[in-house]
Parts: sequence; C-alpha cells; structure tokens
Amino acid sequence: MTEDAAPGDAPITLLIVDDHPVVRDGLRGMFESAPGFRVLGEAPNGVEAVSLAAVLDPDVILMDLRMPGGGGVDAIRELIRTGARAKVLVLTTYDTDSDTLPAIEAGATGYLLKDAPREELFSAVRAASEGRTVLSPAVASRLVCAVRTPRTPGNEPLSAREREVLALVAKGTSNREIARDLFISEATVKTHLTHLYAKLGVKDRAAAVAVAYDRGILG
Repeated sequence: MTEDAAPGDAPITLLIVDDHPVVRDGLRGMFESAPGFRVLGEAPNGVEAVSLAAVLDPDVILMDLRMPGGGGVDAIRELIRTGARAKVLVLTTYDTDSDTLPAIEAGATGYLLKDAPREELFSAVRAASEGRTVLSPAVASRLVCAVRTPRTPGNEPLSAREREVLALVAKGTSNREIARDLFISEATVKTHLTHLYAKLGVKDRAAAVAVAYDRGILG
C-alpha cells in the first residue's frame, strides 16, 4: 500500500523528463493522485530538463534516456557538473549495458524500467529523495556482471550517444557540426570522443572509424 505522508511533512517535489507527452501525463497523474508528492514541471528532453531543474529545484528528477534534442545521460552529467541538488532516477524502457552503465557512471541515483509497478516507483522516488540507490533487478544483475568482468581498453561497449558521435565522425562531420546536430556543446563532443577512443583502444578519429567498421559497430 502507498505510504501516506505524515501530517506536516513537505511533499517530495518532482520534475518529469520524457519525450512522449502521454508518458509525462501518465506519470504526472499517477504522482498527483498519491499523497506525499508534488510535480513541479515537465521537460521533453535533457537540455530543457537541466534548465528547468535550475529554476524549479526539484527533489527528484524522473529521467528518460533516449530523447531527441538531448539525451538523459548527458543531462545527468550536466546536472552533476552544475551541482544540482536533485537526485536523478532513470525511468526508461532500456536495460542494455550501453544504457545502464553510462547512466549510473554519470551520476544517476537509481535506474528503473517503465514496467515497474506503481508502488515500486513510489518507493523508488522516496528512496532516491533520501539519496539511496535504487536499481531494478535486471539492472542490478547487469551491474554485478560488469563489476566482475574486467574492462580493458578495446573491449568496452559504446554508449548510445557515443555510437551517434562515431557515426557522424565516420561521415566526416566536424566537432562543431556534431554538436549542432546532437544539440550538445563542442566540449561534450570532445568528451564523448575521448571516451570512445579509450573504449576502442585508438588515438584518433580515423583509427576509431576503422576499428568500428572492423568490429561491425558501423556498417
């Protein structure tokens, strides 16, 4: 059963970030109908989420990952960089290594899948607001496997955003053009390049593209 907020307790404030209006409406309705929560706002992508978080200062941000106009992982990194107080609880349909690991490494407090039961989601938001880590069983298993599997240069999976950057690099796109196309800063593009170079075990753009084609990452 849902735990009622004690009299006088301030509600947990939320920012909902998802590119699908129907999902945002559903989550807003769910939380506004339950005691102890208050939805401050909604954002359709990570870029707007960062801007709104600075204005609204929510306790918890429910963050989708793959969104046109700015993904969740980049938003999490930016929120951490700017010192945002909010805890980020990822709520997505994706549970692959290329999604879960970057999100957790970026600073997400928790990671749930969208098929989580209503009460589990409420409990997760309460836990996240207190700074406790919350992981769906499937994600927890993947993280355990990742910890047990040694990571060496050249065998780490690329994140979804790193693959996007790499695909644009393969087309001869400059850093400035990549930043414009993906709605991120040039500094962020350079960070992604540094990470994917390390993961592929290369030192430059040409080698990265060659290795990616050789391994079937591009093609």
